[in-house]
Amino acid sequence: MSSLLTLKREIVEVGRRVYERGYVASNDGNISARLDERRVVITPTGVSKGFMSPDDLIVVDLDGKVVAGTKKPSSELFMHLSVYKHRKDVMSVCHAHPPYATGFAVAGIPLDKCILPEVVIVLGGIPIVEYGTPGTSEFFQPVLKIIDRYDAFLLANHGALTIGKDVVNAYHKMETLEHFAHIAFVAQQLGHMNVLNSEQVRKLTDLRTKFGIRTTVGCESCDDDATCPSPDEPAAAATGSTDDLVAQITEAVMQRLKKMS
Repeated sequence: MSSLLTLKREIVEVGRRVYERGYVASNDGNISARLDERRVVITPTGVSKGFMSPDDLIVVDLDGKVVAGTKKPSSELFMHLSVYKHRKDVMSVCHAHPPYATGFAVAGIPLDKCILPEVVIVLGGIPIVEYGTPGTSEFFQPVLKIIDRYDAFLLANHGALTIGKDVVNAYHKMETLEHFAHIAFVAQQLGHMNVLNSEQVRKLTDLRTKFGIRTTVGCESCDDDATCPSPDEPAAAATGSTDDLVAQITEAVMQRLKKMS
């Protein structure tokens, strides 16, 4: 596992990125990382994620007791701890309020369509988690119901949550989620959203093992072949070959994933 100082520096850097990208405002959001089997490093409450220093971060045990640090841990501490207890493979948790993803969360619209190859490979569908009062167990209990299946979540009327194998990985999933939400929003405004067919999605999900991606989550539009356009009947007419386009995008995705892995 990474050293305490390394984890603190990574969390500070990710905090700066989520703030500069507008994924959080004021003192919103929280980021944590598993230090070892008994301890977690987490951001403090009441401090802007864009202006943290390593000394601001707090170390807690899995019961929430502060074991190092002078500030108070995030009010969502127990959401983070619950994720670590339920998913031993998770090494970092990122919670933010990226505008487009949060817009879908407020509208009650899950991002569960098979649209972008990279999202299909890395995340699959992204569900809406029912609303709970922030800072209470109501907030994270609904997440725990589906935590075994997903790595990204839209939190109803609140924001988004992503989990990963390290601090940067959890953050990258937040970036991917917000990028997907932005593109989906634009496509909706343009009046149409092409959906990949079941064969195209199968080819993409087959790549998960190659890149060490654990999720088996599909997309709602292709969970049932009967609801998917067949390879011979694309979701919508377009110039050029849809299969050729998917192949080109898939190649670009693979190259990016190689850099991320």
